[in-house]
Amino acid sequence: MSDSIEERVLKVISKSQRVPIEKISPESTFEELGIDSMDAINILFDLESEFDIEIDDEKAKQLCKVSEMVEGVTLLVRAKEAAAPPPG
Repeated sequence: MSDSIEERVLKVISKSQRVPIEKISPESTFEELGIDSMDAINILFDLESEFDIEIDDEKAKQLCKVSEMVEGVTLLVRAKEAAAPPPG
């Protein structure tokens, strides 16, 4: 069974920031994790690659919590799946 979107987002943040995944939760703020604006941009690039999505830069600038990032990625992934033609 594949990881949930939330688990995958946490793994991307953990890898990008070199922070143990146990220290990251959906309630974590970027400030608590030491994520500055440049770090956030790198995380967004990694998330775009991980999920094959495109994240709007202006909306991304408003994010300040991990839960907001998870929510945004979830919406983009669902929209992408809904737009994809059925297999076969």
